[in-house]
Amino acid sequence: MLSNLVLIIVVSYLMGSVPFGYLLGKIIKRIDIREHGSGNVGATNVLRVLGWKIGLIAFLLDLLKGFGAVLFAKLIMPESSLIYIFAGLTAIVGHMFTIFLRFKGGKGVATSAGVFAALIPVSILIALLCFIVVTIISRYVSLSSIVAAIALIVVQSVFTFRNGMQNIEYLILVIIVAGFIVFKHKTNISRLINGTENKISFRSK
Repeated sequence: MLSNLVLIIVVSYLMGSVPFGYLLGKIIKRIDIREHGSGNVGATNVLRVLGWKIGLIAFLLDLLKGFGAVLFAKLIMPESSLIYIFAGLTAIVGHMFTIFLRFKGGKGVATSAGVFAALIPVSILIALLCFIVVTIISRYVSLSSIVAAIALIVVQSVFTFRNGMQNIEYLILVIIVAGFIVFKHKTNISRLINGTENKISFRSK
């Protein structure tokens, strides 16, 4: 069992560490995404610098990292929700602190969405709808990410209480991850308050 747990943690971290935003910039546009925009390798900066099509690809690939990590854990150690949580958290940590880029990665929004898509699909779908609506209206991805994180906490709380506190560990995971995502956006929050946050464009580049 211990060997399986170690395998899951290592694979999940490496899976989460794959810097798709960086790779897409290098392969498609031959640029280092870290030298443009916010310098972040996450999907938001890819969208801002390379356009919404490549940004969407980056988002989906980052999402698949989180989803794949949980799926791998389910295949190796079925019926162990705590192991799924460890796998998801490890993938998110891998994205945020990737070993391939000197432990400097993204903010974890897309990878977290992938983790929750594998664990609590209905809740994350509602949160993603909030994300899309706020993005279209405001064109602030940072604001959309924060709203989606808060919405996920609210929705999962409702589902957990209605189901007699079953799978409360998933709610705890949501609170931890959503809280950390909001914390990672602290500089964005300051810019939103000051009116200096950058908006995104839906035009192709």
